[in-house]
Amino acid sequence: MTIAQIEEQFESEWILVEDPQTDEALDIQSGKVLWHSKDRDEVYRKAVELRPKRFAMLYTGQIPENTAIAL
Repeated sequence: MTIAQIEEQFESEWILVEDPQTDEALDIQSGKVLWHSKDRDEVYRKAVELRPKRFAMLYTGQIPENTAIAL
């Protein structure tokens, strides 16, 4: 799926993407959706369970102000 399709189908959800295709800036362009949920921890648990070789996690909603993000 393309990133536009993912964002349209899974609004304001956490997405586990297998084999993400990225651009030069490493922004996700497409990939296979393995799991999605409104609950971030559920997606993390699924990633541990499935153990994909190459994956990315993304959020399709707006991140609230005053939210810290650790990479």
